[in-house]
Amino acid sequence: MDARVIDRTAGASAPGVLSRERIVAQAGFNRWLVPPAALAIHLCIGMSYGLSVFWLPLSRALSVGQPAPAACPDMGLATALVTTTCDWRVSDLVLTFSIGIVMLGLSAALFGGWLERAGPRKAGLAAALCWSGGFLIGALGVFLHQLWLIWLGMGLIGGIGLGLGYISPVSTLVKWFPDRRGMATGMAIMGFGGGAMIGSPLADLLITRFKGPDSAGVWQTLAVMGAGYLVVMLCGAFGYRVPPAGWRPDGWTPPAARNRMITSGHVHLRDAHRTPQFWLLWAMLCLNVSAGIGVLALASPMLQEIFGGALIGQPQVGFGQLDAGQRAQVAAIAAGFVGLLSLFNILGRFFWATLSDRIGRKVTYATFFALGCVLYAAAPWAAGIGSKALFVLFFCVILSMYGGGFATIPAYLADVFGTQFVGAIHGRLLTAWSTAGVVGPLVVTAIRQAQVDAGVQGAALYGRTLLILAGFLAVGFVANLLVRSLAERWFMTPSDLPAAAAASDPAGGAYGIGRGGLTPAAALAWAAVGLPILWGVWITLAKALILFR
Repeated sequence: MDARVIDRTAGASAPGVLSRERIVAQAGFNRWLVPPAALAIHLCIGMSYGLSVFWLPLSRALSVGQPAPAACPDMGLATALVTTTCDWRVSDLVLTFSIGIVMLGLSAALFGGWLERAGPRKAGLAAALCWSGGFLIGALGVFLHQLWLIWLGMGLIGGIGLGLGYISPVSTLVKWFPDRRGMATGMAIMGFGGGAMIGSPLADLLITRFKGPDSAGVWQTLAVMGAGYLVVMLCGAFGYRVPPAGWRPDGWTPPAARNRMITSGHVHLRDAHRTPQFWLLWAMLCLNVSAGIGVLALASPMLQEIFGGALIGQPQVGFGQLDAGQRAQVAAIAAGFVGLLSLFNILGRFFWATLSDRIGRKVTYATFFALGCVLYAAAPWAAGIGSKALFVLFFCVILSMYGGGFATIPAYLADVFGTQFVGAIHGRLLTAWSTAGVVGPLVVTAIRQAQVDAGVQGAALYGRTLLILAGFLAVGFVANLLVRSLAERWFMTPSDLPAAAAASDPAGGAYGIGRGGLTPAAALAWAAVGLPILWGVWITLAKALILFR
């Protein structure tokens, strides 16, 4: 084993506790301690997908226990932001999520370069302060009944925490696992998909606990969750370590010679967006996410309107003919469907990203687009023959590939652009997510409304929508085919590399740090993030079982 170590004693003064130099791993470090640190942060910020659990209670925040909401029918948006006498509309509350997703993309793009210089610990700390601080400001907004404070805290400031938290581990994990890039990023980004699976039922429990005759229990829940997220994310941030420059696992050889799509060079952040490969990958992510997020936006009404009474054993009764009690039963089943889709979204992030280490990122994305086209086109057929099982299966696979696209793209970027600035490049690419977050739901809801206005009902209601989403994936398939390895002129020369990387041994080495294993510390770290995930999976499966009763 190469027993070289990094000497931190040289220099006039010791680096600060948050500096990148301070967190360079020493001989004997276990690299398997880094993924749990990343998961701790991603499981917290992943609650962004579960914020909808607050909207209905908040829409009756002023009229708790009253037979009717404190509604103001002619209330405009400007009035809604500052009113203290009218209940909020759900449509105004939902904009909090939209603001957060837009800020995720913008902050990831703007602060990606700073993250590469400052290191993941400092970025993780900033993410913790913004995300948890957003919850605490949101709690104040609920307490004072000021919607603008909720938008500011949970939307704007929390969205910055989302962006920083999302990209903080990417570059670090890719460098710690050059032999398993896809698996490493898949583990962390799986946490983002699983955050709502843990946070939503936890929020439900807390709201029930704090709810009273004069309180919806939401501001107390936001305060408790904000404080909890701060502690967990700080543990994750201070658990980050970066490998020494040029580090590689014992006995591992870079695969560039075997796969032309995996480069051994590095593209500078300032040049990445000037290449056609960047924009092809941007389009691929945007199209994959637009299709998947469009399904998520309409998953519940789609199942209800297509199958109607068949969901409760009355296939002869259409959705429009159901009474109030039957609609409540159907809605509960549809909620189980949404939960099952979320679970496959999470599992797909790890499965597809890990598989990409074997079959390559380009083949993995080709599978997403080709198989996705087939399944989107086949879903109306499954609905037409009344096969709920096939319909659910098709969309579970589709959502696994939606999640897999998020998890695989960082490794794809590392293959094409190298690892030196992959975190910052990934941050810029996430503007595709912000775009898709608007485009996907807008397209599918507009098409659905046009079908409703035309009098279309039942299985035919979503046929055109699904075919258009299949078209999105067909375009993505072509974009993926056009991705090629970069020309040598795009790669940095040794003089362009950061000082630490340029000074490292070009042959690399293990520096006394092996591949790691299941040590007591690693087992404890994995248990700390694994047990909450298992709890969330159990709750989700219990709710999803209603689909098959």
